[in-house]
Amino acid sequence: MDRQFWDDMYGSRDQLFSGAPNGVLVSEVAELPPGQALDVGCGEGGDAVWLARRGWQVTAVDISRVALERAAAAGADLGGRVAWTRADLTSRRPPAAAFDLVSVQYFPLERRPDHAALRGLLDAVAPGGTLLFATHDLADLSPHPEQDFDPRDYYQPDDIAGVLDDDWTVVVNETRPRTAPAPAGTHHTHDTVLRARRLR
Repeated sequence: MDRQFWDDMYGSRDQLFSGAPNGVLVSEVAELPPGQALDVGCGEGGDAVWLARRGWQVTAVDISRVALERAAAAGADLGGRVAWTRADLTSRRPPAAAFDLVSVQYFPLERRPDHAALRGLLDAVAPGGTLLFATHDLADLSPHPEQDFDPRDYYQPDDIAGVLDDDWTVVVNETRPRTAPAPAGTHHTHDTVLRARRLR
């Protein structure tokens, strides 16, 4: 799933997602004081725009140029509160200890033995900051060998919780029903959610 794959996916229709923020983000972040946020795989910008309008300064990163152009248009009134950035965070580490919130919503982060990309995201969380990771429950997903896709190859919250050391405390690690209907053509009824706070 490289840049061309995602550009083609977003380019296949005028709007891929609803433009609304993800329900997990809203429920877990609404009470946090605003600060610096990293939105990983920001897509068309629904989460980043929501955060910025609540006072956050957001670095919104995606691999797709098409998605970022749409996101920037959706957030054109935000007065520089979002930095729309094209990058591949599976190979380029974000700055360390720079963010009060690192939000990873349905981002396909492939498991690696050295956890290099994951550790880059963990290291980006500042002391006192929050990692929020949400994905689809494995029970709702099926392998697609013709597309070389197996959902078990990607991180789930339990995998990430197992990597965290004593510098972290896990606030939430659970499976819950989705708060919004599943995207068209899918059968996603539950999310798996990890919220962890960096202590130091």
